[in-house]
Amino acid sequence: MADDIATWPTGRLLAAAARRVEREWNAHLSAWDLNHASLPVIVILAYADHSQRELAAATGVTEQTMSRILERMERTGYVTRIAHPGDRRRHVISLTAAGRSVLADAADPAPAEEMATRGLTPEQVDELRELLTLMVTAHDHVPDAPPGTPSTAG
Repeated sequence: MADDIATWPTGRLLAAAARRVEREWNAHLSAWDLNHASLPVIVILAYADHSQRELAAATGVTEQTMSRILERMERTGYVTRIAHPGDRRRHVISLTAAGRSVLADAADPAPAEEMATRGLTPEQVDELRELLTLMVTAHDHVPDAPPGTPSTAG
């Protein structure tokens, strides 16, 4: 086989697996007009209202990206944006009743877990989780660097 998957570098394997799970997860979430980027926003807003800046920081995206996510969620009726009472340049983002309703169904972790661990034994799932936890925490200690630099590239 010209492109034997077993010979791929680890970073490529991780990226390919993540993309496949993300595509399947997005297809699942599309039933609620959500995607992998908008669902965490609903979860965060279920606890308290936030500013766009706070949501961007909490989800690890730029404010510009969060603006696009929120525009879509506002159109679907899941969130509202109102002017901040103390700063007219800022907005307070709130979850609507429709957003709270969709949270119960769309945020069920079981489908995501099944998608992410398909084909693995329970023991392999435990091992995978342990290894991924180690990798994520190890990268927490890498100084901030632009994406794609050697310290963050796979």
